[in-house]
Amino acid sequence: MYRPVFLAAALFVMPAAACAQDAGAYATSATPDGADLPDGLAHAVFASGCFWCTEADFEKLDGVVEVVSGFAGGTEDNPGYYDVVYGRTSHSEAARVIYDPAVVSYQQLLDHYWVNVDPFDRDGQFCDRGGAYAPHIFPIDDAQRALAVASAESVEARFERSVAVDIELLTTFWPAEANHQNFADTNPIRYQRYRFGCRRDQRLRQIWGDQALGG
Repeated sequence: MYRPVFLAAALFVMPAAACAQDAGAYATSATPDGADLPDGLAHAVFASGCFWCTEADFEKLDGVVEVVSGFAGGTEDNPGYYDVVYGRTSHSEAARVIYDPAVVSYQQLLDHYWVNVDPFDRDGQFCDRGGAYAPHIFPIDDAQRALAVASAESVEARFERSVAVDIELLTTFWPAEANHQNFADTNPIRYQRYRFGCRRDQRLRQIWGDQALGG
């Protein structure tokens, strides 16, 4: 579970100010009921490798209010970043998408998820390897799960092969530390260097063609 050595020094030497970043209005642990959300908003949780990228990918969509980088799928309470990426917990890096269902539907979120993930790589995503970077969809209820399963079946039919994205009901979403939130905006040069070096977009275009990244 690593990011390439040639990127590590640039990515993890953060300015002191980064640690003081606002983690966002919803940067508290969240359960499927979305009890912390204002009326009219809904949430969904996805994992597609590096949560910096998952967050940035979903923030592009109209109707998305906020995206929070964090961890899901594990059993340990309040996991820390290094505990997760070094395999000391059973979590995956994930992103919680807070959205207005009057503007964007869960199905549209699923459609956007698929063209931003390598659906055939169970052992990580792009240059990030290991369980912490495995792709997942974490539905909050049976309705979301049914749509997620149907969408996975559609991808399998298109490519005539099984997908490696696990679908499991969300238990708890834990936000990552503040310096990981809004990383693409607050650290644009480091983010773009990482994303390019990981060849994320190149692989997505190889799989999805013109649909990659949402068109």
